[in-house]
Amino acid sequence: MNTAPAASSASADEPRWLTDEEQRVWRSYIEAATLLEDHLDRQLQRDAGMPHVYYGLLVKLAESPRRRLRMTELAMSAKITRSRLSHAVARLEKSGWVRREDCPSDKRGQFAVLTEEGREVLRRHAPGHVDAVRQAVFDRLTPQQQKSLGEIMRIVAEGLQPSGAGADLPWLR
Repeated sequence: MNTAPAASSASADEPRWLTDEEQRVWRSYIEAATLLEDHLDRQLQRDAGMPHVYYGLLVKLAESPRRRLRMTELAMSAKITRSRLSHAVARLEKSGWVRREDCPSDKRGQFAVLTEEGREVLRRHAPGHVDAVRQAVFDRLTPQQQKSLGEIMRIVAEGLQPSGAGADLPWLR
């Protein structure tokens, strides 16, 4: 359902500019998203010695069967490029938190596997991270605002993930 305001009387060649209210909402979103990512990144760097994106990779592996995912699946799940994932996994391997295993059914495929040390890092640092998320987001919102935020972000994410051939998505690059 498209609930965007109707186009103004501008010509077909004119962009459909944001209204003042849409501009306010957009800029609030950009500011909040930037500050939130910085807040969580600083908390994890300080407490766990890793950036937020690396923590997210460890969580995704911890939640996977046998604590392992094919690299392509991990990139898709994390919404990052394959090259960024490869670099991140190399750093996580160096820390001893992840290891790579060859895929027996596909000579080119690899799995990223969460090690026991990586699992322990998550166990130690998850409480501080959850506290940072709770303080930054959930403690500031009513239950209805939380529900609305979840619904809105789901709609935006779904709209940005076309399923057709040739989709330009990070994990396909």
